[in-house]
Amino acid sequence: MLDLVHLRSFVSVAQAGSFTIAGQKLGLGQSTVSQHVQRLETVLRHRLLARDTHSVRLTPEGEALLPHARQLLSLERQAASLFETTQPRGKLRLGISEDLVSGQLPILLRDFIADYPAVELHLTVALSKDLADMQDKGDLDLVFAKRRLGDRRGEVILREPLVWLAADPDAVLAKPVLPLIVFPPPSLTRTLLMEALERAGHSWRIVCSCQSLSGLTAAARAGMGVLVQPRSLAPAGLRELPPSALPPIEDVEFILVARRGADRNSVAAFTRLIRDRMRNGLDPSN
Repeated sequence: MLDLVHLRSFVSVAQAGSFTIAGQKLGLGQSTVSQHVQRLETVLRHRLLARDTHSVRLTPEGEALLPHARQLLSLERQAASLFETTQPRGKLRLGISEDLVSGQLPILLRDFIADYPAVELHLTVALSKDLADMQDKGDLDLVFAKRRLGDRRGEVILREPLVWLAADPDAVLAKPVLPLIVFPPPSLTRTLLMEALERAGHSWRIVCSCQSLSGLTAAARAGMGVLVQPRSLAPAGLRELPPSALPPIEDVEFILVARRGADRNSVAAFTRLIRDRMRNGLDPSN
């Protein structure tokens, strides 16, 4: 019979890619997590994780088990939640920064919906400033977005560097005027990168502006210019420019902002999920 404690350790290692990080996340020692996985492998009579001195990766058998293990753990959480007096339910109006659409968003939504099926989720994806304005008007209950250093709004979850990205850095840097691919105003990323260029006296021109990250990514992959994104959310197919190539950009902070009067149980549930997901950074493979 499969032990849910052992399955939880296995899933945590698979997500974190590390026994040590998985142990920190679960509040267990690295050796305990390792024992859980070994016992699970003994029961199943198959190797689930391939270990070496540098990495931990799933074996084909581990890949096959992972979705079923997640489903079993989700069912456990759902069953336990039936007896919680503070079970989240009702409507949650959630705003998420455009940066997170292709990264953490699908995973966050999958886990939240699986754990809290009684919540009716209303999702808005937009630029951080637009989300803040919507929340100030009472249109959003919880916002997961960015702020610049020194701002006071919200609870900081993670600080992240912004980096210059391009499909072919050498080709872009060879151009006499730097071609920029940017979000439209009031994008915080746009503001910070332009401030950095102006401080350095670097010439630039906008070659593509788009509200959608997928549109900006397509333009960057086509070689139109440089795109700026949080390092952990750099789209596939783009390369980070060397630090000396262009001026450094100020870091950003990812924050959670809850509306006063929002349902506390639903907000607390999603907040716990985000804190857990962000423990190892923004990388969607975590």
